[in-house]
Amino acid sequence: MFQPAETDFHALIEAMPLCILLHDAQTKEILWANSAALRALGFSLEELVPLKAPDMTNPAPKYRRAIGLRWLEGAARTGQRAIEWCYRSKQGVDILSEATATLVHLAERDVLMVQFRDISKEEKVRRDLKRTESRLKAFMQDLAEGVAVLGPDGDIRFISDSALALLGAADRRSLARNFLDACDEKSRQRLLQHLGRTPPSREPYSVAYHLRRGDGDWRWHHATCRYIEIEDDLCGHLLLFRDVSEQVRAEEARRQSEQKLEYLARYNAMGEMAVAIAHELSQPLAATRNFIEGSVIRLGQQGEVEPNVAWGLDSAVRQIEHASEIIKSVREYVVRLEQAEQCVDLNELLADARYFIDLKGQPAGVRLELAPCAEALPVSCEKVLIGQVILNLAFNAIEEMAELPAERRVLRIHTRRQGGSALLCVEDRGRGIDAGARERLFDGFFSSKVSGNGIGLALCRNIVSRHRGDIWAQNVEPSGAMFCVSLPLAAPADQR
Repeated sequence: MFQPAETDFHALIEAMPLCILLHDAQTKEILWANSAALRALGFSLEELVPLKAPDMTNPAPKYRRAIGLRWLEGAARTGQRAIEWCYRSKQGVDILSEATATLVHLAERDVLMVQFRDISKEEKVRRDLKRTESRLKAFMQDLAEGVAVLGPDGDIRFISDSALALLGAADRRSLARNFLDACDEKSRQRLLQHLGRTPPSREPYSVAYHLRRGDGDWRWHHATCRYIEIEDDLCGHLLLFRDVSEQVRAEEARRQSEQKLEYLARYNAMGEMAVAIAHELSQPLAATRNFIEGSVIRLGQQGEVEPNVAWGLDSAVRQIEHASEIIKSVREYVVRLEQAEQCVDLNELLADARYFIDLKGQPAGVRLELAPCAEALPVSCEKVLIGQVILNLAFNAIEEMAELPAERRVLRIHTRRQGGSALLCVEDRGRGIDAGARERLFDGFFSSKVSGNGIGLALCRNIVSRHRGDIWAQNVEPSGAMFCVSLPLAAPADQR
């Protein structure tokens, strides 16, 4: 076995790049230094041995001689102590060092072997990294965009403070482990389609998704994404995302505005057509009525008229009269600026409408139940227009129940006084109103019918609003919907 000689150990220490100083364990005086230490400090051995700590140490308070002596004394007492110490070379250059003092028992005396290495460059790099990290953290915290790195299943591997703010999370612990848990189903599938590609695409791509924040608010995000690999430290899909909810809402508002403008254009065109149609239909209707009345007179001259024939002819005349009233009212509504209102009992309007509701409901097998208020409900209105509102609501209810089982085909219409208003409610036992459709029910371009254009309910709302009233809809238990019209009660005649 090879046994190095004493001179061999000396040669090994001299060859080491690590700086070594030997201090007397008792007096703490310098006894010896290897070549690496002499080169670093710039002294010869003869110059170094008589030096004290202040002669070769940075003068800062944290490097005072008393502190250095405590460090060496601690090593002599415990066997080893480490410290960060700043030596100063003969040329006045500071050498920030990581120094370790170790107690060694030699044959002649106990010594403290101090090993130190220059960490100035490492410390500078560490400070630069810390400064850069602080700056990046400050920048990312104030960013309007969020940064996240996701795995192929949406698991969160990194997330920035700005991203936490966009997601409504107080900290990382309050956030779900998986980014996709907050997304709606369509967004989840859209993101998985990108995240789950094998092999992952390194080309950048854009994606939009809809998610629920920690406070429950649903928001739209737009993200720019690409796959990254940072050595073995971090890999996944880097998402740089921002909240675009306001832009989405603005676009939706713009789209709805365009639809409303289109609707208003159609509505205006309908008004112009209504005037023309009213003018053109009034004459043939009047002629038809004259022909029917003439036929009744001639039949009477020939003898007694069969009751069924007389009833049919009278009903035809009644229908013509009602059509004439509608045309006249529509023409006045479109052309005249002033209102042609009169005080009528809302119960009487409902009674007048019953005949036409029965005609619509009987072929569909719908049973009509009327429950008028026991007291009169005087309202100031254009009689035919409010009558058309009642008919429209009733006809819609009949169409809703036409395909339902016979026991559910019941239409109930009732009136009552509510404070200073007269209330009329049309109640069916149909499928009810979807929660998402309730807010748009009276929009000019909403309809639940396959072939409907939504104009009916929109016109009902316009007519009721013109009469200073209100119209709304609600679901009823166990099934069905109820449409209600509220009109202000007219003052008694002696107060008008």
